[in-house]
Amino acid sequence: MKLQPFAVGIVVADMAASLAFYRSLGLDVPDEPAPHVEVPFGALRLLLDTEETVASFDPSFTPPTGEGRVGLALECDSPADVDAAYERLVGQGYRGHLAPFDAVWGQRYASVLDPDGVGVDLFAASS
Repeated sequence: MKLQPFAVGIVVADMAASLAFYRSLGLDVPDEPAPHVEVPFGALRLLLDTEETVASFDPSFTPPTGEGRVGLALECDSPADVDAAYERLVGQGYRGHLAPFDAVWGQRYASVLDPDGVGVDLFAASS
């Protein structure tokens, strides 16, 4: 049996806020919130489910707390695009986690947080 990566799932507290955030990243996000939303995410899909949706089929579910449970990374075309994306998102009121910096591993790197505290890293090769 061969298992293939298909999707990354995130449980969200406020679907409309999450959709607005991921739309701001440039993902093809639907306009209308729903209890379960699937968004193209490169070769994968990003699955967003409300806390209520997960609780409806998992009676032991407790909404997660804190940050850092899931991390997403989006590649930008250039170091300048990392800076621009970070500034645009922070300017729209989203929380910056790591301002753009030149990482020792050869990338321009930054991180923002979605409305539920999920880290979304933005990066591009430095040269």
